[in-house]
Amino acid sequence: MEWEVSLDGLHAFAIQFWQAAGNAKVFAFHGEMGAGKTTTIAALCKAKGVVESPSSPTFSVINEYGYNEAGVSKSLYHIDLYRLKDEADISSTGVEDCIYSGAVCFVEWPEKAPYLFDSEACHVVIRGLSETSRQVSVFSHEEFAAFSLEEQL
Repeated sequence: MEWEVSLDGLHAFAIQFWQAAGNAKVFAFHGEMGAGKTTTIAALCKAKGVVESPSSPTFSVINEYGYNEAGVSKSLYHIDLYRLKDEADISSTGVEDCIYSGAVCFVEWPEKAPYLFDSEACHVVIRGLSETSRQVSVFSHEEFAAFSLEEQL
């Protein structure tokens, strides 16, 4: 799946994304610094029904948000691996617990811990097209593995 998304079209994109996502729970977000990963994730959170204002978890590593689905309270995790140095760092923060919890997880900088993403993970690649427009591509784990990240960015 692929979309060209403008800043003012983020909400419409987010609705389409969730319709296309099916039962996927873990989303690995790839893109250069400033590509729009956090902005895109914030739009996806809002479309899912998160009431809080999503923000970057760069320093907290994990932000947890709540939303309701069919009258059931659920959690959604926004994880940023950018500042983590190694597997011990990642393990000590509880990232793995979130990813394997069955909750929706958005993970920025997944290349820091590729071992966390199994065949069920979706990979979202964001490329800047202009100051206000991005290309957002979604790959299955197998499709993503067939390309090098440099080719996708």
